[in-house]
Order: sequence, then structure tokens, then C-alpha cells
Amino acid sequence: MIKIATAECFTQGKIGRELHALAQSYDGKFGCEYINPKDYGNFDFSDVSVTCSLFIPTIEAVEKILNVKNPPKPDKLIKGIKVYDEKGDKAVSKIMAQAVKNLSDCDIAIGTTAGVGRGGITIITEEYEITTTTDVYADLCQNNSEILFQRSENGIKKALELTLLVLNNQIDKIESLENIEIKKK
Repeated sequence: MIKIATAECFTQGKIGRELHALAQSYDGKFGCEYINPKDYGNFDFSDVSVTCSLFIPTIEAVEKILNVKNPPKPDKLIKGIKVYDEKGDKAVSKIMAQAVKNLSDCDIAIGTTAGVGRGGITIITEEYEITTTTDVYADLCQNNSEILFQRSENGIKKALELTLLVLNNQIDKIESLENIEIKKK
């Protein structure tokens, strides 16, 4: 059984929900909404279990729920919600993914966070650390709901696509994509 856990901010737990729908073979309105898994290979999702999918928008939740001691200080706080620039988001998405991996003892961990910029998405496996951003620039401080929604949707899709490529053992395809940092462990 492959266990997956997520610690999500701007994607609001939707990556975990989508993976859970795939793992449970749900269809229709309860099924996968963002991607068609058959576009990424023939992986048997009956071998997947979503251990947890956490919505972690605040710095307090990073510290208390994910047990991260001394996370990077946000550039700004909005009602406790952490706001970093794009470089900070990428770094914190790695921290969040590693923290949820440690807490849940999962095989694949996903962390997302976005403040000002394209946001950060990290997927950590036993072999790889894969970090990227969305393709949509947004500024959480601007409170532009439409562009924030577009960034979120793009982040959900991108994280799901990368996760499905990992599950289908298509690391070479991930390496060929733009705006990807892959670190082999």
C-alpha cells in the first residue's frame, strides 16, 4: 500500500481529496474533478491510501500541527495566514511536505503554500524531492478572488499531474518539464 499525506495551504486540501477519490475509485460528482488519471499511465490506484490531507494556512498551524520548530518568518501575516514571496513559498512547501511525511510516516508527501508569486509545490518520496510553482502569479495581499482561484486551480492540477507521474514511475517525464527542481535523495 502506498500512503500519501498532504499539508496544503492555497490548494485547501483539494489535492488530498482528489487523490482519495482516485484511491477509492469514486466517480461522478464524488469522483476526481481536476484530471483524468488515464492520461498519466495505468497505475492501479487500489494500492493507494490517503493518510491525511491537512489545510494549513497559518504559521501557527505549521508550528503546532506540523510540529515545525522555528519555521521561516513570513513576510507578512493576514489574520495569522503566512505570506511569503515565491522563494519563501518554495522553501516552506518543502518544510511542510517533510513535516507531514515525518508525522504520518507516508510514502509520498505533498506540501503547498502561496503568498505573493506563483506559490510553492513540493512532493517528497523516498527517492526524490520535487519542487515547482504554479503557472499563475497572484498576490494574497491584493485579495483578488478570481486570480487567487486560478492560482489554486493550477496548483491542484500541477500537483496531481506530478503525483500521478511519480506513481507511474515517469520521473524522466517530470525531468523534461519546465520549472521543476528534482533532488535525488
